[in-house]
Amino acid sequence: MIQRVSRADVRIGDRLVGAIDRGLAILAGVHEDDTDADADALADKAFKLRIFADEAGKMNLAASDVGGRFLVVSQFTLYADTSRGRRPSFIHAAPAELGESLYRRFVDQLQRLGGEVETGEFGAEMVVRIENDGPVTIILESRAD
Repeated sequence: MIQRVSRADVRIGDRLVGAIDRGLAILAGVHEDDTDADADALADKAFKLRIFADEAGKMNLAASDVGGRFLVVSQFTLYADTSRGRRPSFIHAAPAELGESLYRRFVDQLQRLGGEVETGEFGAEMVVRIENDGPVTIILESRAD
């Protein structure tokens, strides 16, 4: 999930782990069927996603066009299944080892593309503050469900 932000940060306890001003806050969930190719494709799409306004007010600019940065936070709860009962199931979220590997690959690919990237800490209990600009929130998936 991508949100256009005026600022965002992530903390663990009293420690500031990552922070950005204008840019994209990305909550990255990894599905059990995701692959390296999915992580690469999503990073490319996120890096090039044109959701910032140009001079005419149209969403024609990518984060890199406006000096925007990226804050990427792992969030396995994005794959919560709430179709039955009241307690979410996370059966379709990737196991920790795969989730961390693809999360790191996604971040590395954003950096290879030229993105200035801040991150949370995989698997940690974090407090994420997001100041959504617009609001603009986009869900990107590498596959059809």
